[in-house]
Amino acid sequence: MHSSKTASAARTAALIALIGGATLTSHAAPSAKAHAAVAPRAAAAAHTNLHTKMRWVPVRHGARTLRTPDASSRLMLARAAARTAGLEKVGLSYQDVYGVIEAETSWVPRDGMGRNGVTSMGLAQFEPATAKGLGLKDANDPVQAVHAAAVYMKMGAQWAAQKIAHLKLSPEQRAAKLREGVSVYYNLSVRGRNKWDGINTAQLPVETQRHIRNVRSGAQEALELAEKVEAA
Repeated sequence: MHSSKTASAARTAALIALIGGATLTSHAAPSAKAHAAVAPRAAAAAHTNLHTKMRWVPVRHGARTLRTPDASSRLMLARAAARTAGLEKVGLSYQDVYGVIEAETSWVPRDGMGRNGVTSMGLAQFEPATAKGLGLKDANDPVQAVHAAAVYMKMGAQWAAQKIAHLKLSPEQRAAKLREGVSVYYNLSVRGRNKWDGINTAQLPVETQRHIRNVRSGAQEALELAEKVEAA
């Protein structure tokens, strides 16, 4: 995943508060400062609670045996991240969070490498520059990473909504195009993503087209898993 230079100061501040980073210096009113000071502590407590509840299982990845969160833990993380990021406000849900992580790593945390030769880390595959720009303290921490991914997806959805605003689409078509845009935003550099106009998806790099398909199938997997977990 490539770094983004388009996040506003407000969004960055919100993310830093979300994932427990350092409090930003602000000239806001005292009540706003007090809220900013409390937010990291609340987020840290929530993250600790998620860490406590997570369960891991072994999984084969190539010649290695690694660990992956079990089904309930994946759903718990995706739901918590979607709720905290407010994804419903931009037309996304926990299923989309699940799908993005599925597309990035199949929920197996590890280091990877993009076409640009830069190492990407953890469940959400953040490059160091992206993680730093978002205020993400530890890209290898699964709770921090999935929460940061959800916020990044929200930025992507807002960006995609602007890119497709001129298109005459049904609600179903717009929802699908919005999700394509989230993959474009998540998967490409600023220069690469700006070539997307909502229509030319078939001309995107094959890796990005694969990301779109894998996110879609991952979101469906989340729905099926949720039904199985709830029925158990």
